[in-house]
Amino acid sequence: MSEETKKQVIALGQLGWSQRQIQKATGVRRETAGAYLRAAGVSIRPPGSWGEKPPAKPANGVTTDSVAEVVAETPTSSTPAVAQPPIAASVSEPYSELILNGLARGRNAMSIFQEMVDQHAFPGAYESVKRFVQNYAAPLLPTLAP
Repeated sequence: MSEETKKQVIALGQLGWSQRQIQKATGVRRETAGAYLRAAGVSIRPPGSWGEKPPAKPANGVTTDSVAEVVAETPTSSTPAVAQPPIAASVSEPYSELILNGLARGRNAMSIFQEMVDQHAFPGAYESVKRFVQNYAAPLLPTLAP
């Protein structure tokens, strides 16, 4: 094979052409083209990887229903104070007594939410109850002990 063809194969590989495209354009078998590209330090795609997607990003956060974990996530006094935007009224606010009683009985936010939906026609979502527990009830937990 001529040195000119070899240079052409390497140049096309550097442009990102697949080995099949290089084979069609130059007449050099793709296996041979791959050997030239590897020798020249040009990265080549493994067979069948043309449509692969990068791995998915990890989740931003995990929803838990444990009050102990909610308390652990609550900022402590050693955490620097950050200006908080005004908090809008929570859908869970009218059910605050029910939520606090459930926490005092040792129930987690998920079981409290399920009871609220089943027995009290709660219109909100679990995330609303979870936020209420994190923002309002968690600071009161030490005083809720029976």
